[in-house]
Amino acid sequence: MQRVALIDYGSGNLRSAEKALVRAAAGTADIVVTNDPETVRKADRIVLPGVGAFAACMTALAERTGVIEAMNEAVTARGAPFLGICVGMQLMATRGLEFGVTPGLGWIEADVRKIAPTDPALKVPHMGWNNLEGVTDLPVLAGLKSGAPVYFTHSFAMFPQDSADVAAYVDHGGRFPAAVARDNLAGVQFHPEKSQAAGLQLLADFLEWKP
Repeated sequence: MQRVALIDYGSGNLRSAEKALVRAAAGTADIVVTNDPETVRKADRIVLPGVGAFAACMTALAERTGVIEAMNEAVTARGAPFLGICVGMQLMATRGLEFGVTPGLGWIEADVRKIAPTDPALKVPHMGWNNLEGVTDLPVLAGLKSGAPVYFTHSFAMFPQDSADVAAYVDHGGRFPAAVARDNLAGVQFHPEKSQAAGLQLLADFLEWKP
């Protein structure tokens, strides 16, 4: 049975992400909540959740001794499939521009910056259900279609330098990336664990994904 490392670094949505992954796996995968570098290094797949500010999350992740190094070894060197959720997706970027400049994992060339809706009636944070647009034809997103409603709660978004890294968009007074994908990397700005059937399908597809 494959082992999925769900990274524990004090993220607020850890338990709900764990429950959703267990449900999506339906007994086909062992979901392990961990910050043990050796467990992360050997995992078949890695999921990085995240809630809060980019800088705080990056600091908390770095404080888990050896975890970033283990993630780099598993994901970038060995090619283990990776899924980042919300701030977990943002941490894949080159840098975050929240409360100054904070270096990210640097896996995708991108900045994380605050969204700015053109319609003043639209609030930030962007919170609630919204429909995906321009979903690309990738196996990891096979269960998501353009128009699928998913749940967001965020003020910042990830903007890759290469538009080819964007796997789906959302519009909230302006279009911005809702998902990214490159090689064995995938990330979603929305919360699959709060997105009901669409979210569970995404997680199930990730668990079957063979990049």
